[in-house]
Amino acid sequence: MEYVNPEGLRLDGRRPMEMRQLRAEIGVVSKADGSASFEMGNTRVLAAVYGPREVQNRSQQINHKALVRCEYSMANFSTGDRMRKPKGDRRSTEISLVIRQTMEACILTHLMPRSQIDIFVQVLQADGGTRSACINAATLALADAGIPMCDLVTSCSSGFLNGTPLLDLNYVEDSAGGPDVTVGILPKLDKVTLLQVLLEHTKGLELRRGV
Repeated sequence: MEYVNPEGLRLDGRRPMEMRQLRAEIGVVSKADGSASFEMGNTRVLAAVYGPREVQNRSQQINHKALVRCEYSMANFSTGDRMRKPKGDRRSTEISLVIRQTMEACILTHLMPRSQIDIFVQVLQADGGTRSACINAATLALADAGIPMCDLVTSCSSGFLNGTPLLDLNYVEDSAGGPDVTVGILPKLDKVTLLQVLLEHTKGLELRRGV
């Protein structure tokens, strides 16, 4: 299959190094302390933040910093007629961990000892790049909640298909089987908080994470 035509355009009309259209909105969940919706092309996610608040399970309380928890899920209708994974599957657990660790790299947890911050992220519509979209949405939701952070995390994915590097993969490109990488950075601090590489023969297996 040809993913970039002779004119240098991808299937959706973008150039190889062109991102999809981005759209964000904060304060979309009235009962949350902070919330945001984020769209990357046809991928749409929603993030809600609660806290800092009292730790619900005292055995998990950390005296010198805040406890950060994250829950990732996909709406049943998010993937159309594609096979959906059950709630609590291995991939959801792994992505929840990735988002939590990425957010912990920017949250000034030491300023909120013995407290708890909960981050909930749900994919409403999946068309590739869901991991990056969730991280971007979570960052905006934390900022909307007034959580102190050293910087805002920004994330994007890229891949390599038929000898051509592509930025911000959509579902068709992401499922083509080529290698891809997801990166999260703190732009002001020039620091990488997330680096995941998936090779063609190990799709679905996380090879590296840097925080």
